[in-house]
Amino acid sequence: MDWFTTFTMESIGFLSLFFIFLVGIAVLATVVMFVADVTQTHDAVRRNYPVIGRFRELFSTLGEFFRQYFFAMDREEMPFNRAERDWVYKSSSGEDNTIAFGSTKNLNAVETTIFVNCPFPIQEEQAIPEPSVVIGSHTDTPYETSSIYNVSGMSYGALSKPAVQALSKGAHLAGCWMNTGEGGVSPYHLEGGADIIFQIGTAKYGVRNDDGGLDPAKLRAVAANPAIKMIELKMSQGAKPGKGGILPAIKVTKEIANIRGIPVGQSSISPNGHPEIDNIVQLVDYIDMLKEVSRKPVGFKTVIGAYGWLDQLWEEVARRGPAHGPDFITVDSGDGGTGAAPMPLMDNVGLPIRESLPLVVDSLNRAGLRDQVKVIASGKLITPAEVAWAYAAGTDFVVSARGFMFALGCIQSLKCNKNTCPTGIATHNKRFQRGLDPTDKSVRVKNFVEKIRYGTGLIAHSCGATHVRGLKRKHCRIVLESGRSVPFDELYPNMEPEQRQVA
Repeated sequence: MDWFTTFTMESIGFLSLFFIFLVGIAVLATVVMFVADVTQTHDAVRRNYPVIGRFRELFSTLGEFFRQYFFAMDREEMPFNRAERDWVYKSSSGEDNTIAFGSTKNLNAVETTIFVNCPFPIQEEQAIPEPSVVIGSHTDTPYETSSIYNVSGMSYGALSKPAVQALSKGAHLAGCWMNTGEGGVSPYHLEGGADIIFQIGTAKYGVRNDDGGLDPAKLRAVAANPAIKMIELKMSQGAKPGKGGILPAIKVTKEIANIRGIPVGQSSISPNGHPEIDNIVQLVDYIDMLKEVSRKPVGFKTVIGAYGWLDQLWEEVARRGPAHGPDFITVDSGDGGTGAAPMPLMDNVGLPIRESLPLVVDSLNRAGLRDQVKVIASGKLITPAEVAWAYAAGTDFVVSARGFMFALGCIQSLKCNKNTCPTGIATHNKRFQRGLDPTDKSVRVKNFVEKIRYGTGLIAHSCGATHVRGLKRKHCRIVLESGRSVPFDELYPNMEPEQRQVA
């Protein structure tokens, strides 16, 4: 018997013993799991179906990933379906995002927007550049911009360092602004050169004193930076109306704690409201104080639920005069956002942007303050049609958070609050962050903004408007439960004036 035969037989013998060993281990593990399952009492499925019942949790977890690839139709998923995500992916990567063989969208669904194209659309040479809008004309440093699409509030802490860097540089390349979110202003917000909106949440991160209140000296120092163009007071947000922000302890690194002014490694939960603000008069007083300290335009962000208070607010602002009160209002949609939130609030509290935006615009019209107080729309507006609808409804600006997350590569894995985001966007795990190159992603951000501008321009020109801000409610129809559509200006007849002050 030669050496090769001897080696082969010994190898087979070893492999056989190893296989038997593995089988033995598997049988032993199965017996242990069987006994554990039939004797435990907290899981009925495992108790009734020992061992095999354990696969239920595994398959449920895998279903989060498989269904978007194999089982869901293009328009089925929530909060954003495949068609919407693919449009952003292709737009941000510079790919062709045209489609063929007809729309996959159900045009008979309730609340579908149908833009009414005119018989003689605006030709390319007839289109005019987007006019500028001035915010805070009565402040020492008004902010003037023509950008129609901007980065909504996402804090450093909720987002990773490379994600914030990419958004900052991308916003600069695209010529739009970037909101810091409630987590304070970080060096990464500033390094890209974008115009920055500094948000003050209920915890006053970045400008708080030892008691959690506002430190005017810190705010004055932040506002002194010329990159800071406006101050936004966050009253509530779409993910959790009536509840403060939530940053899990695992995301509170030493750097983030220093920026926010909070302890390291402890969950950071903001109050559900500003203790200093309990009524309309106090709200206007507080905004006036912020304007005096910062010398910048100041507005507030809110989700609309009850809305009678808006008329009271505008009455108080009109009584005090044009130099007082908010310079803008950011209307956030009640159907959720990037923040971690309890499901009852995410699902059931606050009006969606489709209803709240026209209400706010019309309340300003009734008060005669439409030119004094600018309107910013936020909430699931990530495609040109949705953005165009917002301008037809009467907004001055549109902002988005999740649209820009998709531009960075978000795959909607719904792990934003777990520090396990697989794309490196919403995690501080270096292993995951490695896949997010700020230089490459900043270009994707720029591309996304440019495609939004181009697409909304196409809609505007088709409807006979020379620019996006020229869209009015008369330019679209809304589908009702009957399947028939009615003009938008019949549903909300208090239209904003045809001519408004722009720079």
